[in-house]
Amino acid sequence: MPGDIIAAIKKRLGDAQKILITSHVRPDGDAIGSLLGLGLALQNAGKTVQMVLADGVPSNFRYLEGSDRVRKELDGDFDTFITVDCADFKRLGKPFQTFRQPDINIDHHITNERFGALNLIEGEEVATAAILTNYLPAWGYEITQPVAAALLTGIITDTLGFRTANITPEALRQSAALMETGVDMSALYMRGLVRRSLPAARYWGAGLSKLESSDGMVWSTLSLADRTASGYDGNDDADLINMISAIEDHKVGMIFVEQRDNHVKISWRALEQGVDVSSVAKHFGGGGHAAAAGADIPGKLNEIQPMVLEKTKEMLGL
Repeated sequence: MPGDIIAAIKKRLGDAQKILITSHVRPDGDAIGSLLGLGLALQNAGKTVQMVLADGVPSNFRYLEGSDRVRKELDGDFDTFITVDCADFKRLGKPFQTFRQPDINIDHHITNERFGALNLIEGEEVATAAILTNYLPAWGYEITQPVAAALLTGIITDTLGFRTANITPEALRQSAALMETGVDMSALYMRGLVRRSLPAARYWGAGLSKLESSDGMVWSTLSLADRTASGYDGNDDADLINMISAIEDHKVGMIFVEQRDNHVKISWRALEQGVDVSSVAKHFGGGGHAAAAGADIPGKLNEIQPMVLEKTKEMLGL
C-alpha cells in the first residue's frame, strides 16, 4: 500500500474531532470487530465517535466491550466519515443511502469499489481487523485490551478459526500480538465460532433439513417462516454457511436466506482450491473473495434460486 495513503489517513484522523464509523448490513465478526476496534481506539485518544450499524450488533457479539455504544441511526453531526469492511457503498444500508462520499474506506475485499476519498484496500489481508492491527499503532493509537479483543474477534471469525485457505504466518503473528494485551483467545473463539443460542440451533435445523446437492453444488434455504418458527431474531443465516462449507465432495456451497423486504441474500463458499465464487457474486451485484462471497438480489425466493443455481453452475464450469 503506497505510503502516501497511510500518511494521508493518519493526518485525516489526527485532524478529526467528530467521527462517524459504520460497516455493512447484516454485520459479521469482522465488521463488528473492525468497527469497535477502530472506534474504541479513537475514543481513547479523545475523539468523539459515533459507531452506527443499520442492523445493530447481533446478540452473539454483544459481549464485546463497546457494543452497547453502537446505534442503528446517526445522532448528531460529524466531520469525518469512515467505513470499514464494506466493499460496496450500497451495503451500508438505508441510513446511508443519501450520504456523501466517505472520507476513509478501509477494507480487505478484492471486489471493493474504492468509493472513499481515501481508500486503504489490502485484499491479501485475512480480515479488515488485521489491517487495523497493522496500522493503528502507526497512526498513533493504542491497542488496549478491549481494542485487541474486538480486532482478534474479526480475525478469528473471518478465518473460521485460522482454517481458511488465505491464512498466513503474518495473520498468526498479528493474532499473537493482540493476545499479548491479555485477551483470552479461547473465549473469543468459543463465542465467535462455536456457541449458538437455542433459536439459532433451531434455525440451523430448518436449514439442514433442506440440504440439496447437484452438479458439484450443495445448498440450503432459510425462509421467513423458518426464522419465525425458530425464534431467531437475526436476518442472516446464523453462520449455517460454515456448516455447509464442511460437506465433502462438492465444489461450491451456497445458502439462500429470504428477507422481509422482498429480496434474497445468497452466500457462496468455494469448497476446493481454484474455485472463485467472487465472480458469480459480482454478476449478481455482490462481491467478496475468491473463497467466500455474497449478494442481495431483489425478488422472490422461488424465482431467484433456480436462476442463481444455473448461473453458478455455468460461470464455475460445473
